[in-house]
Amino acid sequence: MAARGRGAVLLAQAAVILALFLAWEVASQSGLADARLLPPPSLVVPRAFSLMADESFRRHLWVTIQEVSLAVVIAAPLGVGIGLVLAESPYLGRAFKPFFHFIAAVPKSVFLPVFILLFGIGFGQKVAFGVFQALFVLVIATSAAVAAVPRDLLRLAHANGATRRQIWTEIYWNAMLPLILEGLRLGMIFNIAGVIFAEMYVSRAGLGQRFTTWGETFQMPELFAGVLIAAALSIIVNETLRALERRAGAWRTA
Repeated sequence: MAARGRGAVLLAQAAVILALFLAWEVASQSGLADARLLPPPSLVVPRAFSLMADESFRRHLWVTIQEVSLAVVIAAPLGVGIGLVLAESPYLGRAFKPFFHFIAAVPKSVFLPVFILLFGIGFGQKVAFGVFQALFVLVIATSAAVAAVPRDLLRLAHANGATRRQIWTEIYWNAMLPLILEGLRLGMIFNIAGVIFAEMYVSRAGLGQRFTTWGETFQMPELFAGVLIAAALSIIVNETLRALERRAGAWRTA
């Protein structure tokens, strides 16, 4: 039954995507939109495949993948660690949680010039900005995950003589993991967007640098094809983490 429901959802999502592409094609081919500014999917999709076959483009793509990957490797343990500390210490939580919530609400793009001044325009600056984008989401998600641990389970564990290690591994970790993965999934979205934005602002390599070059030279099919590739990679990452999140939280509905 559940598999049938997921199949229906996937079918509906595919229909929506197909309808959007069809409307895009009709608008471009009929003249409702200028084909020079909005090239049709029949031109953009083949161009995306040709880009993936281009060694130069793959090098730029690999730079972005490396920057995003290193940023999440740094941000994930740092954000989870800070979130645990703030959740476990009432004093630190009251003192610093408002700061993280405040910064999370501020558009991070306004801080990019500061990162350029501090780290230059190379690889490290893109990684640092990606970490900055994802960190606050992870801290807030981890703090919320600790608060969401069922207190009845903790009291029952204490009453049955469970050790602190058993409580953390059997209760805290299982209860927190779905929310932490959700925070990681959202953090990855901000991470990818931040890295590409930093590359667009000033960079020698990466997807963002290619987007800027194509836009400035009016190569619209290449620009839209690159955006499709970036969107496809983001969707793959998002859905992979979503699947892990569902699997980690399966006990809630079992």
